[in-house]
Amino acid sequence: MLTFFIVFIANLIIGILVGLSGVSGFLLPIIYVGFLGLPVHDSLALSFLAFLVAGIIGAYSYWKLKYMDFKLALYLSIGSLPGAFLGVQINVLISETLAKLLLYLFVLFAGLSIILKKNNARSDSETENNKSFILKQPVWIILLGILTAAICALTGAGGPILVVPLLASLGVNIRTAVGVGLLNSVVIALPSIFGYFTYASIDDMHLFILFSLIGTTIGILTGSRVANKVPVAQLKIFIAIITIISSVYMLGSLAWGS
Repeated sequence: MLTFFIVFIANLIIGILVGLSGVSGFLLPIIYVGFLGLPVHDSLALSFLAFLVAGIIGAYSYWKLKYMDFKLALYLSIGSLPGAFLGVQINVLISETLAKLLLYLFVLFAGLSIILKKNNARSDSETENNKSFILKQPVWIILLGILTAAICALTGAGGPILVVPLLASLGVNIRTAVGVGLLNSVVIALPSIFGYFTYASIDDMHLFILFSLIGTTIGILTGSRVANKVPVAQLKIFIAIITIISSVYMLGSLAWGS
């Protein structure tokens, strides 16, 4: 029961952080793999299930706030479907040690990117005038979707942590980028869940799923409700520090164990 309690608490806390800031979902795989010692495929299956729930609830919230570009999300998602399938297949073909290494490295990169990323918030009129030519060509958006989804599905990093900074750097309003990133994470999660659950092997998977979904749902709803009362910038820095420390520790553990 202690393991299931940890799963519930981990999903609850990370769900709250996702609801508040749109990031930190990528911490789930590192908790499952690094701290609970679950197999990589099982960990990624549970993580993407949580990403699916968080993405649906979060995207709906941003849509209600009118921070959603469905045209951009559609083109991105057209590429994300085959990209996610590709990422899962690559993960299955490589060794578990290499999969862990890629996961820890990507999480480290994600933490560093949060600290280094500048505030890209702009008004809607500014973003419309400063959008990159890439966002004006559907084929480039589709290719971007393939690339980002493949990386996210391979490493278990979710979607917003990679998609949001890229869209913001290409001229998309930061809040719209978060909304699109959350919706896109649903598309990435669907084939990833199907792929990784095919290779899942741990016992009592139904209990892991139950505690994960309960924790994620309560967390994301709580985080969304209090999002306007918490200084997001400081929260993201806190998440980044925890992420960097955790990933460096896990990289060290992986090196010492080899």
